[in-house]
Amino acid sequence: MKLFPKEINFFEIFDQMASNVRKGTTCMVGLLKDFDRVEDRVQEIYSIEQQGDIYTHDVMKKLNKSFLTPIDREDIHALATRMDDILDRIWAVADRIKIFRITTGRPDALEMARDIDRTVEVIDRAMQELRQKNYEHVQEHCIEINRLENRVDRNYKTALASLFEGETDPILIIKWKDIYEHLESAANCCEDVANSLEAILLKHG
Repeated sequence: MKLFPKEINFFEIFDQMASNVRKGTTCMVGLLKDFDRVEDRVQEIYSIEQQGDIYTHDVMKKLNKSFLTPIDREDIHALATRMDDILDRIWAVADRIKIFRITTGRPDALEMARDIDRTVEVIDRAMQELRQKNYEHVQEHCIEINRLENRVDRNYKTALASLFEGETDPILIIKWKDIYEHLESAANCCEDVANSLEAILLKHG
């Protein structure tokens, strides 16, 4: 006997959410790499972020209708909201680039974005392993997520130092400092997802 109805498959929604977040990070990399289609890329990221909200609301709605769940309700809630947080930060990066009328990228911002994209790829794999109850592999992915987050954090500090030392335009300093902060925050949100996964492993691993 199944513990929950077939139509309430939270793991399937998590897979969809992780795939959608990956679309967002990949698009963010493209935005920071090439500034010839800023409007199009920003609009694409906005649409991805809106789809993320739909997935999150779907999880909450189904959670309210479910009596039995495959993992604890608070863990389902935490995973959904923390994955949505990643997309919120990605959208913040794209929005700032549009508002600030940034037309030229910085290599350190692109490198941070690429590491975030790699991190979300690992999150995607971790979600698939969680669905299959391969808890040992989930733990390995969490370690890799933490490693990548640490690398983004180091690159963030290096990028700020380079910005203050090498940039003479104070307005550009303010703009890029804000963008860097949102990139670093996106990496922190990835680590929050890993923390949620590890909390699940403590109960089920």
